[in-house]
Amino acid sequence: MMIADYHMHTYYSDDSQYEMEKAVKKAIDLGLNEICFTDHVDYGIKLEHEDYIRLNEEERKNRVANVDYARYFEEIRQLQIKYKDRITIKQGMEFGIQTHTIPAFQTLFDRYDFDFIILSCHQVEDKEFWTQDFQKGRSQQAYNERYYEEILNVIKVYKDYSVLGHLDLLKRYDLEGEYPFEKTKDIITEILKIVIADKKGIEINTSSFYYGLKDLMPSKNILKLYHDLGGTILTIGSDSHKEDQVGAHIEEIQEELKKIGFKHICTFDKMKPIFHEL
Repeated sequence: MMIADYHMHTYYSDDSQYEMEKAVKKAIDLGLNEICFTDHVDYGIKLEHEDYIRLNEEERKNRVANVDYARYFEEIRQLQIKYKDRITIKQGMEFGIQTHTIPAFQTLFDRYDFDFIILSCHQVEDKEFWTQDFQKGRSQQAYNERYYEEILNVIKVYKDYSVLGHLDLLKRYDLEGEYPFEKTKDIITEILKIVIADKKGIEINTSSFYYGLKDLMPSKNILKLYHDLGGTILTIGSDSHKEDQVGAHIEEIQEELKKIGFKHICTFDKMKPIFHEL
């Protein structure tokens, strides 16, 4: 059985200090067959690395940088060589796309060779979810609908991705509690139909466990809907930012997917899905 962690962050992401090689060693210790690094890029709210390093200490306050691309890809290449007989390492990124940042992400994608891209929505209108800036001044209905609307508008235009990341992410930061699935089912259905038509997929993000959520991420309702609509491309990722999160709950999720009726999970190579039996 393929055990792969396809959502991993390291010290190239602004919210992690975890060393890349330590992540590789941890994955090997856990018996993982394959991993993919997916460090954060969030245009609109973060500076490019080369712009950030030009700032003085005072100017850097309250500013964060995107990935140092040259170092990132070089370190992955070195680790692929060093550990080639022990684990497969793929290079990806997590694109935190908003509609107005699509051109910047297209330029980035066209510049480098990727195995895998997670398309995520971490902020809307350059307003973060985790700080409550996005939710502030909106009703629970309004911010949930606006969140899914942004994802829908992005995927209608942007096609160079592999899977949608943590599709119902907003529930992680919803102080009002989880918004009922039935109220967003129609727009989620529209999103998933486009994903399937474009031969893209979705991820199951195991951070739901360490965030103490009551359901999977995305929810079992969304996963069942995706299955019923004919979706087959699935990856599993820990969304790890530190050692004890690497590879977490992956085998447990595989069992949940079997219960829903899925037959395969995927890894990726040069943006093409590879199917593995569950």
